[in-house]
Amino acid sequence: MKVDEIGLPGVLAITPRRFGDDRGFFSETYNRKAFAEAGVDVEFIQDNHSMSAEVGTVRGLHFQAPPFAQAKLVRVVRGRIYDVAVDSRVGSPSFGKHAGLELTASGGEQLFVPAGFLHGFITLEPNTEVVYKVDNHYSRDHDGAVRFDDPDLEIDWGPHAANTVLSDKDATAQSWRAFSSPFDYSRAVR
Repeated sequence: MKVDEIGLPGVLAITPRRFGDDRGFFSETYNRKAFAEAGVDVEFIQDNHSMSAEVGTVRGLHFQAPPFAQAKLVRVVRGRIYDVAVDSRVGSPSFGKHAGLELTASGGEQLFVPAGFLHGFITLEPNTEVVYKVDNHYSRDHDGAVRFDDPDLEIDWGPHAANTVLSDKDATAQSWRAFSSPFDYSRAVR
């Protein structure tokens, strides 16, 4: 697999190899040993799957506070998204900075988002399906969101951001300035 850091320490673009023939292709999308050798040494415990019917659907920017913080491994199985991670670890040299990557079903790219980062995406095709692994269980009491289009974050979501489809949670998410991050960089770096 190909592994590249995409602008923020620990945020990785991971593209597994595909082996194709006249039937289609085969790809090993996750192998714990290979991922650990690439620096992704987390134990994923849950798989999630979302489908977004409309182009311009935004899911994010989401987080779960400790002790339920989550690392994620995200990939698209149908359609395309622009996927974003924002460093929200207080004291980090890249605090408030973001990195983004287009993920496609046809390309098989994956994005690894470490715990302590906000995460979100916008769909670029109708009926886009996203699957992602997480390393901690969901906790409603530790769940939160920051406004995806907060001007202080300066994220360019592309032309579809003008007509977004949002959940109530995302439409009423707090601003970046109002966000009191529960993530501490000094605890994350060992």
